[in-house]
Amino acid sequence: MAQERFYGTGKRKDAVARVWIMPGVGQITINGKPYDEYVHRTLLEGMVMSPFRVTDTVGKYDVKAFAKGGGICGQAGAVRHGIAKALATEDETRRPLLSAAGLLTRDPRVKERKHAGFRRARRAKQFSKR
Repeated sequence: MAQERFYGTGKRKDAVARVWIMPGVGQITINGKPYDEYVHRTLLEGMVMSPFRVTDTVGKYDVKAFAKGGGICGQAGAVRHGIAKALATEDETRRPLLSAAGLLTRDPRVKERKHAGFRRARRAKQFSKR
């Protein structure tokens, strides 16, 4: 018997996460580690769990995620986005709940490029009157 798996790709800043969910006991792994050990911040742990809280499915699915790029915070956001998309794929009736919570929308904020004559995107050169 083939086990059903549902896939979602999540993105946030420079981070991309490939996420598979399957019926299980609530075990979440990111890059082979338990999610609480990988993100090691309670705020980010809550961020990863938010799609399950919104849909009232905490402990009903196992998650296997592979995140790359960006930092820990961006990767946690990407995993959240991927989980939400996978849950919506699994059951279309969850889509309005996840959408209302803003979990299906990709966060468009990215780093602004460096501009000519500046040190960084908006950091100008130091001014000296003399």
